[in-house]
Amino acid sequence: MNYTLNQLRIFLKVVEHKSITKASEHLHLTQPAVSIQIKNFQDQFDIPLLEKIGRQIQVTNFGKEVAGSCRVILDEIERVENRKMAYLGHVIGTLRVSVVSTGKYVMPFFFSEFMEKYPGIQLNMDVTNKSKVVRSIEKNDVDFALVSVLPKGFAIEQIKLMKNQLFLVAKKGKSESASIQSAKDLENVTLLFRENGSATRMAMEAYLKQKKVQVNRSMELTSNEAIKQAVLAGLGYSIMPIIGIMNQLKNHELEIIHLSGLPVVTDWNLIWLKSKSLSPAAETYLKYIEEKKEEIIKHHFAWYADF
Repeated sequence: MNYTLNQLRIFLKVVEHKSITKASEHLHLTQPAVSIQIKNFQDQFDIPLLEKIGRQIQVTNFGKEVAGSCRVILDEIERVENRKMAYLGHVIGTLRVSVVSTGKYVMPFFFSEFMEKYPGIQLNMDVTNKSKVVRSIEKNDVDFALVSVLPKGFAIEQIKLMKNQLFLVAKKGKSESASIQSAKDLENVTLLFRENGSATRMAMEAYLKQKKVQVNRSMELTSNEAIKQAVLAGLGYSIMPIIGIMNQLKNHELEIIHLSGLPVVTDWNLIWLKSKSLSPAAETYLKYIEEKKEEIIKHHFAWYADF
């Protein structure tokens, strides 16, 4: 075998986009240059890596295995380069972080000053649903993830960042709110839920089950932002994280309905695979969080304690 690191990078980009054209655009190379490198790479294997079906490139099963090995090799090369720079006193590299949707109101504040302090570090932050976040950690596709419910089935390390409080909220001045005096009164109103698998939905369902509330009218939406807009429109009530509705509370667009057993309190946890070999950038970030966590919370989330 005599393939080059450049060929590995090009092959991975073609696998990612399933297109020579798109790969060449992202690599800032000409299509012929990409095609030649792919051909030279393929010539070193007796089994096809790619197949062209119509105008679409498909990756063979063997090609997928080779792509996985390519990622490992390139990750190790990047880690060696980052280690070298660390010895020279420079921390560089890329931090890959997956964040559950509500975490977008939290995680940026735990990165802003860090990124200013370490300009050689790049941040890739993916905000998505809980199942995809857990999958990205389990597959070792990211360095860290932010979750409020710890995943099961594989070993992780964690740092608790801050409390996550969920309250029953309604449109300010909604007429039927005055009739909600206990959890059982929620049987008479429309409840707005996140989709199945959402940590917010799990917390809401656990509360309703504990209070033996039968849900008679409900709607399901696929993000906390959508829930917030539906509550603002007066479509119903929801138990949701207060972190995402600060402005609406301050502007008196939404109000909290205080019931026994609320708020539901969980923790925002920064997690990573226990078996993961952390890069210098990741190690530097963990050290930063351990030192600065309380300061960040005090500076950016002091309003949180008022609720």
